[in-house]
Amino acid sequence: MNKRQLDVLILSDIHLGTRGSEAKALLNYLRSVEPKLLVLNGDIIDIWQFSTGHFPPAHWAVLREFMDLAEKGVPVYYLTGNHDDTLRKLVPFKMGNLHLENRLVLELDDKLAWIFHGDIYDGSITHGRWAARIAGRCYDSIIVFNRFINRILKRLKIKPTHFSKRLKSGVKRAVSKISNFETKAIDLAIEKGYDYVICGHIHRPQIREVITEKGKVIYLNSGDWMENLTSLEYAGGKWDIFTYDENDFLDSEFKDALKINLNSLKTSIENETIQEVFKSHKNFQNAVK
Repeated sequence: MNKRQLDVLILSDIHLGTRGSEAKALLNYLRSVEPKLLVLNGDIIDIWQFSTGHFPPAHWAVLREFMDLAEKGVPVYYLTGNHDDTLRKLVPFKMGNLHLENRLVLELDDKLAWIFHGDIYDGSITHGRWAARIAGRCYDSIIVFNRFINRILKRLKIKPTHFSKRLKSGVKRAVSKISNFETKAIDLAIEKGYDYVICGHIHRPQIREVITEKGKVIYLNSGDWMENLTSLEYAGGKWDIFTYDENDFLDSEFKDALKINLNSLKTSIENETIQEVFKSHKNFQNAVK
């Protein structure tokens, strides 16, 4: 598979260590791209739910991919979120090409991007930590159950449902009436003169320009790798939202496998042809004698 070249790749809300994390899908995606810079924008490892002891090989493999990029010389920035806020005690930290920070400012084609997870502007987190932890566990369980239901619906050839996504969206809308972190982040970004403000946290991928009386800014959210399976990609001076589609990767794998099988078949045919030539030549020599 030819890897797509990216200037910047931003991932958030992977929640490694939970059953709702789509680590295998993310692994397929990571192996299809080659970023010059990687930003892990919070909730990468779900330390809140580490007590469950759920950390299968695919989750370790994702971490290995991050480390491999750093070893190859790619700057990797791990920005802390609410589910991995324990790491904030270590900030700032640097080891080779791996950086641990709370926020990051990047200069991209003469424009400034302000990147952070976003939970610090969410009242449901800052003023209700234990309730947020319980809600997180419930949400993970709902995602796993939703995934089970969708497997059944797929076999019945029925369109999958996303009631866990609707539930999350409904809860966040209620929270936004009390403290809308997006609005705060956007207002501060405009005030500070940034061109982009990039968050995660709410599991809702988007790119939109916001214009206020004080100025304008482009707000971006990288989404998540539990339900939306999205990332932010910057290449050629343009931001895009990538959405993982299993069929695209299956098609690619099928084509690669088919190519390998055809090459093997070709080699086999050629070998058989060569053997027939030698056999015919030997028979001819025997006849001459």
